[in-house]
Amino acid sequence: MLRLLFLLTCALALLASSVASAAIVEHSFYVKNLTVRRLCSEQVVTAVNGSLPGPTLRVRVGDTLIVHVFNKSPYNLTIHWHGVFQLLSAWADGPSMVTQCPIPPGGKYTYKFELLQQEGTLWWHAHVSFLRATVYGALVIRPRSGHPYPFPKPHREVPILLGEWWNANVVDVENQAEASGAPPNISDAYTINGLPGDLYNCSQNRMYKLKVQKGKTYLLRIINAALNNQLFFKIANHNMTVVAVDAGYTVPYVTDVVVTGPGQTVDVLLAADQEVGSYFMAANAYASAGPAPPAFPAPPPFDNTTTRGIVVYDGAPTSATPIMPLMPAFNDTPTAHKFFTSITGLAGGPHWVPVPRQIDEHMFVTVGLGLSICPTCLNGTRFSASMNNFSFARPSSLSMLQAFFFNVSEIYTPDFPDNPPVKFDYTNIINAVNPSLLITPKSTSVKVLKYNATVEMVLQNTAILGVENHPMHLHGFNFHVLAQGFGNYDPVNDPKKFNLINPQSRNTINVPVGGWGVIRFTANNPGVWFFHCHLDVHLPFGLATAFVVENGPTSESSLPPPPVDLPQC
Repeated sequence: MLRLLFLLTCALALLASSVASAAIVEHSFYVKNLTVRRLCSEQVVTAVNGSLPGPTLRVRVGDTLIVHVFNKSPYNLTIHWHGVFQLLSAWADGPSMVTQCPIPPGGKYTYKFELLQQEGTLWWHAHVSFLRATVYGALVIRPRSGHPYPFPKPHREVPILLGEWWNANVVDVENQAEASGAPPNISDAYTINGLPGDLYNCSQNRMYKLKVQKGKTYLLRIINAALNNQLFFKIANHNMTVVAVDAGYTVPYVTDVVVTGPGQTVDVLLAADQEVGSYFMAANAYASAGPAPPAFPAPPPFDNTTTRGIVVYDGAPTSATPIMPLMPAFNDTPTAHKFFTSITGLAGGPHWVPVPRQIDEHMFVTVGLGLSICPTCLNGTRFSASMNNFSFARPSSLSMLQAFFFNVSEIYTPDFPDNPPVKFDYTNIINAVNPSLLITPKSTSVKVLKYNATVEMVLQNTAILGVENHPMHLHGFNFHVLAQGFGNYDPVNDPKKFNLINPQSRNTINVPVGGWGVIRFTANNPGVWFFHCHLDVHLPFGLATAFVVENGPTSESSLPPPPVDLPQC
């Protein structure tokens, strides 16, 4: 009898532990106009729950997150949960006209999904036009209760969201660019947790402050929420230890500078081990664009300003002048490349997935800029962007995921090529004057994958209309970054550089300026998954495609029906 009671007690304890570690976390997002003062004027922006950035969502592995979105703004809207796998919940992924039609003004939609097989720092943002400039926030996935981090427990966890600010309506900024065919106007400031800092006019008192205690260690969850700029981030006189990127744990890597592309997250441990005082944290652009090709104008301007906040030690005198870090030059590609290539995955750590060795789909994809025909534009062409010379155009009558589920034709075409239509010297700027390479046709072309197929993709930058670093983001999956390099990819010698043991796992890769990157992933999640450049200056102009992953052999590996409240076009 005692043995039976003991076993029953153990079973109840296990059940209680399981229930406790798999909670339902529910939030409501009210998206509406908000008047805020930044720099020297007031601006009406679109924001969530009256805050900029929006609320930080905190969950644990295994939790179900439910977010009711009420669109009280004047714009169509969707929310993307950036980096969340959305295993069998593709309807909640959020990119407009890919997995759903947008939520109209006055409408609402409930996103519901489980947080499975990943933990760390992700984020959420609007996925319609430039609205993510102000509609964004952190999404923190902690380990299950009772499961430790694979590094010393920090004294405190702090989200650091790096953003951009325009002294203008950001929807108007994008619309003006599309109408003219030119790149959009650059931002007026960068921000740290929504505040520009004291280097900008009228912003002396609008600066983020992080208070720390000497001897304590802090986990900074750094998110690049900027629209169009990769960023350097430093804290004066302090090193940081990278322990995760894109919600994937890494071998600890000590650095004095963090480099992030739009969409990427980096978790670092900050030890408050310096003299008691005040130290600036700062962020500015990594502007990778190289020289323009002959007969073309110089590279477009970029926001060359610097945002900063302050790390203040307890007991620091209020009169002390903070120390400023020495920031890298804007075009410091060697520093950026060293950071991106020095990080390795924590093999055997929580949620680690070994590199798949059997490859079913080999793809070689060029990514870069170009032009498309535009009779109404000033020069008869507009700025464009493409992958394998296809410039992506979103459908307008039905989302691609609805077309996939209901087998509706003519919404997309399953003909995205595995190789570029023309082979050329990809990184030689002389090729930019070749009309056959410069003009990019519009299409809604996708790559169809069998369930559980393994994909290896070489992403090759081109020099058409200039060279620059492209942050490429894959929805629905993480991928292993096997190697990165400069120049044209060498299919004979570069595979010898592949890290097949402990490569970093990411959802966004910065393809090096004038270079290439190789990624590999397993398509084990049915649905339609957007793959695109996370520079919003390029996304509206077509630097994107999508993967259509077919259903698996069982109901547990097949996409379920759409929610009843899914918005209609």
